[in-house]
Amino acid sequence: MAHSDLTKEQGRTLPKLDLKTMGPAIALILLCIIGYSLNPAFLGEGNITNLLTRSAFIGIIAVGATFVITAGGIDLSVGSMAAVLSGVMIMVMNSLIDVLGTGVATVMTGCICSLILGIGAGMVNGLLTTKAKIEAFIVTLGTMGIFRSLVTYFADGGTLSLDFSLRDTYRPVYYESFGGLPIPVWVFLGVSVAGWILLNRTAFGRYCTAIGSNEHVAQYSAIRVERIKTATYVIQGFCVSLATIIYVPRLGSASASTGVLWELEAIAAVIIGGTVLKGGYGRIGGTILGALILTTIGNILNFTDVISNYLNGTMQGLIIIVAVWLQRAGWRGRGKTAD
Repeated sequence: MAHSDLTKEQGRTLPKLDLKTMGPAIALILLCIIGYSLNPAFLGEGNITNLLTRSAFIGIIAVGATFVITAGGIDLSVGSMAAVLSGVMIMVMNSLIDVLGTGVATVMTGCICSLILGIGAGMVNGLLTTKAKIEAFIVTLGTMGIFRSLVTYFADGGTLSLDFSLRDTYRPVYYESFGGLPIPVWVFLGVSVAGWILLNRTAFGRYCTAIGSNEHVAQYSAIRVERIKTATYVIQGFCVSLATIIYVPRLGSASASTGVLWELEAIAAVIIGGTVLKGGYGRIGGTILGALILTTIGNILNFTDVISNYLNGTMQGLIIIVAVWLQRAGWRGRGKTAD
C-alpha cells in the first residue's frame, strides 16, 4: 500500500475529537475551573443556583433562536419584545385587581396575555419576512425599535411596576424551588427537551435544517418554506413570552431598559453552541451550554477586578465574532479536506 493510501486509511480509522460538539462543554469546564480558582465560593450551592436561574431567561430565548437561525433567519427584536411583553403583563394584571382580586386568576390572565402577544409578535416577524419578502435583519431591526418605543410609551418614560398586593402571589414563580431546583430552571429544562425533540426527531426540524442549507432546493422538494420559516419565528415569540413570565416576578417592574442586549446574548449562546449562523445546522444541546457559558462569564467577572463587570457586553460581542470566525474556518477546512 502506498504511503498516501496508508495516510488516508489512518485518517478514516483514527477517531477525531469533534470540537464543534465537544468545544462548548470543554469551554464550560475550563470556565468553572477558572471561577473556582478565583474564588472557591464560585462552586457554592447558592452561586450555582443563582447561575442556573440567570441562565434560564437567555437559555429559553436562545432555544427559540436556534430554530430561527437553523432555518436561515435572524431575530434582533427578542430583547425589546421581552420588554413590551413585561410591560403589558404588568398593566393587565394591575388593571384586573379590582375585578379578579390579587390571586392566581389575575396572574394567570397576565401570563396568558403574554403568551398570546408573544406568539402574535413572532408571527408578525415571520409573515413580514416570508410573505412581504423583507430581509429578516431589516424586519426584526424595525420591530426592535417599535417594541422598545412602545414600552417606553406605556411607562411614560419611566417604569411600570407590579402592584405590591400581587407580588406575594407571583414571586414564587421565580423564587421558589421544586426538587432542589428553582422553577425557572425546570422551565428551561422543559423547553430544552421539547426543543431538542422538535429539532432532532420530527419532520419540522429536518425541514428547518433543509431550508437553512438551501432554501431553493427545499422549495423544489415540496417543503412549505414560508410556513416553516414563519413557524420558527412563532416559536421564538413563544419562548420570549415564557422567559418574560418567569422574569417579571424577579423585579416586579418593566421599563425601556428591560431586556437590553438579550438579543446579543441569545444569538451568542446559539453560535457558541455550534449552530451555524448562515443556517443549515442547529444544536439545542450546544445552545444550552452556550447560555451557561455566557452566564458563567458574567458570574466570573463579579469575582474578579481584572476585567470590569461593565465590559460583559464587550466580552459577549468578542465571543460572537470569534465563534463565527472559527465556524467559517472549520467549514473551509472541511471543504479542503473533501477536495
